[in-house]
Formats: sequence, structure tokens, C-alpha cells
Amino acid sequence: MDKKWWTLIAVLAGTFMLLLDVTIVVVAQPEIQTALRASLSDVQWVVDAYALTLAALLLISGVLADRYGRKLMFEIGLVVFTLGSLVCGLAQNPGMLIAARSFQGIGGAIMFAVSLALLGHNFRGKDAGVAFGAWGAVAGIATALGPVLGGLITTEWDWRGIFLINVPVGVIALAVTWRQVQESRSPHAPRLDLAGVLLLTAGLVALVYGFIRAGENNDWTDVGVIACLAVGVAALAAFIVVESRIASPMFDVSLFRIPTFAGASIAAFSMNGSLYAILLYLVLYLQDAQHYSALGTGIRIAIISGAQFVTATIAGKASHRVPARWLIGPGLLLVGAGLLLMTGLTATSSWTHLIPGFIVAGLGAGLVNPPLASTAISVVPPQRAGMASGGNSTFRQIGIAAGIAVLGSVFASHAKTDFTGGLNDLFVITGVLALAGGVLSLLLIRPARQQQSPAGGPAVTPASQDAATARSE
Repeated sequence: MDKKWWTLIAVLAGTFMLLLDVTIVVVAQPEIQTALRASLSDVQWVVDAYALTLAALLLISGVLADRYGRKLMFEIGLVVFTLGSLVCGLAQNPGMLIAARSFQGIGGAIMFAVSLALLGHNFRGKDAGVAFGAWGAVAGIATALGPVLGGLITTEWDWRGIFLINVPVGVIALAVTWRQVQESRSPHAPRLDLAGVLLLTAGLVALVYGFIRAGENNDWTDVGVIACLAVGVAALAAFIVVESRIASPMFDVSLFRIPTFAGASIAAFSMNGSLYAILLYLVLYLQDAQHYSALGTGIRIAIISGAQFVTATIAGKASHRVPARWLIGPGLLLVGAGLLLMTGLTATSSWTHLIPGFIVAGLGAGLVNPPLASTAISVVPPQRAGMASGGNSTFRQIGIAAGIAVLGSVFASHAKTDFTGGLNDLFVITGVLALAGGVLSLLLIRPARQQQSPAGGPAVTPASQDAATARSE
């Protein structure tokens, strides 16, 4: 078998693991709370510590991969992620688990940022459509499948198994990468940008901490909440200023002048900030209000996964023929419609009220993820492939981290007095977010021939990208 297909196998294995761990912990949260005497905010941090580390380090990971080698960084990511998973499975208290999840996220950030660049280097033409479609399908299904596998493993084994199962998979993926994957790097990789990393990390952590603290205290006027949100906004604003002025930025903000890149970033944020962020609260409803077990909850959430699998398979095959805007835009509109269909829950409602919304939202998510994987890097110069990959993935993780925190702060004000009323509010918020993302995707994502470079130069098309890549190599 050609080495490029081995590369695809290694990338898909790593991607499946790291994205599965974004949501696999959700269904296990009652068992984790009981075993480690953890609070609800601890459980939110178990999810968000991982997503935040991914978001904060994805950009710098892409730069490191372009500079020092994509194969090398992917191997390092696999080692760190696998060790982090082992420590998660052995955690003895909430603090240890949260710290291990952050460490796990470091490895996940490296793998996630490098994965698309590895595929972009190894695949061209029709094969590229197949590879990126497979990556997108795995990315979407892994995130949605997390609660299902989490419920199965937690019920049939133990909550620690949701982390320990990564260890053998990580070892196998590492062996395949070491033996079969070819090394590649960019001849024009930018210098390391430590100031950018620190500002981005500080901004994201401060914002998420502020939202979670507001939910804990049910008080948006708390001095600590206001201070955290202010620090977060200031740090992110400083990040944008610094990145626009230094010679070798971690992220070139001028990429947002490319409409398709901006549209893909908005779509990534909207997708993860809506359907995937609300999964935690759907699980709370099914377990705490409907009293289903972890496995019973996972089986019901599997309706989303099943619907997503159907359209992800179709979109993966069609992504090299159908313009991305006609998959991503309508897909997000379906996600939004599905979330709004879930509204209307009452204290006496059965969980079956959610089924139509589960199906519609799942079908929409399956359309979004396969083309989203390649859209962001298809319109940038080849030397920015790692940066674009990391940037799009960053917006995915910011979406889920910020979404969980914001939804938690809204939900906390209702949880004790009107559980279903609080959940209905979350459906409206996430539904509107997905609908807005769908509209903006349709407006911004354009055919390759209409793209303009950040400097207003000639169009950047997949064909010109391939040619430029060949010249640079």
C-alpha cells in the first residue's frame, strides 16, 4: 500500500482519539463526580481544560510543524496525548484529572494542527478530496460518538476506561507514523511567537473562567467575574494587535481578508459552539431529569451520530465536486433548525420530544464537517498551510470551550427551579448561533476562482497551490 494511505490511517487514528476525548467524558460525569467527589464546575473544567489547551496551542503547533517537521511534531503529539490519557485514567482527585486533561490537550493540539497539513502534503487532486472527506467525516463522527462510547465504557467497565482505551490506540498510531509517514516542512515557516501564545492563552482562560464563575455564583455583577471577562477581552485584543504588527506572527490576521477563510472560521466556531457544546446539557437532562443510565443516555445521543454518519459519508464523497458553501451553509442551517425543534420541553415531556431535532441537527452536522476540513487551507498560500489548519481548528475548540462555559452560566440560573426551561433557553441560543453561522457561510465562502490573496493579489486556487508546493519542494 502506498505510504500516503498509511499517512491517512495514522492521521485518522490520531484525529479520532483526540476529538473523541472532547465529548467522551460528558456521559461519565456523574461517575466522575461520585468517584472523585467533584463539583459540577469541576466537571465543566474537565471538558474545558482539554478544549482550551487545544484552542490555545493549535496555532503555535502549526507553526512548529511547518518549521521543524510535520511527522516529528505528529509523533510528539501522539506521545504526549497517550501519556496524558494514561494519567487521566489513574487520576485520584479532580485537580489531578483536570491537570492531566490539560496535558492531554497539548498532545491533541499538536496532532490536530498537523493532521491537515500532513494530508495536504501527501494528497493531490481526487485523492485529496477522498482524504479530506475521510478526515472531516471522522472529525464529526468522533465528536458526536463520544457520549455513546463514553456511556458504553462507563457502564460496562469504568469511567477510567474512557481514557485508558486511548493508550493502545496511541501506541499503534505512533508505530505506523514512525515507519510509514514521510517527513515534510515548509521552507518559509515563521519564527516562534511566544507573546502571541501567552496572550491567546490568557485571554481564553480568563474568559472561560469568568463565564464558569458567573454560573457558579449566578451573579454577573461579581467583581471577580467582571475582572476575568475584562482581562480576557483585553488579552485577546492585544493578541490581535501584536499579531498584526510583528514580523513573524503566530497567526497572520490578514488571512481574514480572504472571504472563504473567514467564512470557514465562523462555520467552525458556530458548529462546535452550538450542537457539540450543548451535548453536556443534553446528557444532564437525560441522566438527571429522565433518569437514564450512562449507557441509556449514550444510546439516545447515538441518534445524532447515526444521522450525522449518513450525510458525512455523502458529503465526504461529494466534497471535491460540490462547492463547499453548498454543504457548509445548508448544513449549519439544518443544525440550527434541529436545535430549535428541540424547544418546547416541559417537566412532563418524554425524551422522544427531542428525536426530530436530533435527526435534523445530526444530518446538518454531517454536511458541515467533511468540506470544512479542507476549505480553510484550500485558499491560502502553501507556506501558510499549517497556520490555516491551526487557525480553523482553533475556532472549533474556542467554540466548544466558550459554548460550554456560556451555556453553563445561563443554565445555572434555571437548573434548580426550572430545569427544562433552562434547557429550552440553551436550544434557542445555540439554534440562533448555528443559523447565523449558516447564513454567513453562504455569504462568505466562495468558489476558488473568486478568492483574493490577503494582499489583494491573484486568486489562490487548489491548482496554483499544488504548483507552488511542487516548486517549493
